[in-house]
Amino acid sequence: MAGILAWFWNERFWLPHNVTWADLKNTEEATFPQVEDLYLAFPLAFCIFMIRMVFERFIAKPCALGLKVQASGPQKAQPNAILEKVFTAITKHPDEKRLEGLSKQLDWDVRSIQRWFRQRRNQEKPSTLRRFCESSWRFTFHLYIFTYGSRLLKKSPWLWNTRSCWTGYPYQPLIPEIHYYYIVELSYYWSLMFSQFIDIKRKDFSIMFTHHIVTVLLLTLSYTVNFTRVGCLTLCLHDASDVVLEAAKMANYCKYQRLCDFFFLKFAIIFIITRLGLYPFWILNTVFFELPEVAGGFPALTIFVVLLLTLQVLHCLWSYLIIKAAYKAVSKGKAGKWNPLHARDDRSDIESSSDEESSPALSKNSHSSAATNGTSGANGTNGYLTSTNSAEEP
Repeated sequence: MAGILAWFWNERFWLPHNVTWADLKNTEEATFPQVEDLYLAFPLAFCIFMIRMVFERFIAKPCALGLKVQASGPQKAQPNAILEKVFTAITKHPDEKRLEGLSKQLDWDVRSIQRWFRQRRNQEKPSTLRRFCESSWRFTFHLYIFTYGSRLLKKSPWLWNTRSCWTGYPYQPLIPEIHYYYIVELSYYWSLMFSQFIDIKRKDFSIMFTHHIVTVLLLTLSYTVNFTRVGCLTLCLHDASDVVLEAAKMANYCKYQRLCDFFFLKFAIIFIITRLGLYPFWILNTVFFELPEVAGGFPALTIFVVLLLTLQVLHCLWSYLIIKAAYKAVSKGKAGKWNPLHARDDRSDIESSSDEESSPALSKNSHSSAATNGTSGANGTNGYLTSTNSAEEP
């Protein structure tokens, strides 16, 4: 084990040339980042998660109810054994062939079956109240941490001159404010790494999961090799747009459309300026060009650069989706009816009441309660519960 640890913490990998771990040990005169400090993030992540639970239940929920946020979920689909088995065992989005088969079996018209599947899908989506509570927690945390980071950086010379990020590197003492800022941010993202599996499932789950992994790795690596100054700049830069995004979501859930549009427009401007402007020309520039002048090249720096570039790829992807959705809405003359949050945060919205399926409705009359319980038809399912009778895979 000692040999494995010695190999993993090889100084030639993690540190610049002629720098050792012994050089960065804490002394009475100066304190430096220590790998052991990162262990504090795990119990603190649990504490942050518990604070979130208390906040959502006793603060966010009463506020939501006071703002008349809809507490009930979508309309439930009427019970039907056959359709329920198809929904749970085969597909939530039946194709035209399966719809026609179910229509013959149940003696329903296709449009009624489409409507049933739409309502059933909506049942699994979270209520507006739950989404409001989640957004209010994220808004509160990002507002607090962005305010803290802004006040910290306002007093720092490297905010105005990025070359100051590397003055005296790697022998840069760690001040308590930066230590607190880093550990709280790392704890928050660790809590998101675990809570996202029980949080509202969103369409950009894989992208956000990638983002959380990259962020945790960046925070861990930058703290280990004492890139904390440029790390603080990066954190504050990202928190700026997240605050406004969560505010836009909350306004949307409260049905304050004009306020939602205002916040989203502000978010889009801040996001593009910070993620496509300041981040590459400020953060990436200082890491690519100014840091090597001081420390030269070493493997840990290469990994740090790759992670920063991965983050930039995600920025470009999100920016493309925002611009594309906004352009599409304006070009079609539907900007007034467009919910702008769908561009950046298309997350588990209730489906439209109109039938979104494109298959034409058959001229079958919808029958009543005899078929409603799914008992009509020979053998109950008539073969439509197996994927072999449909072109659509389960």
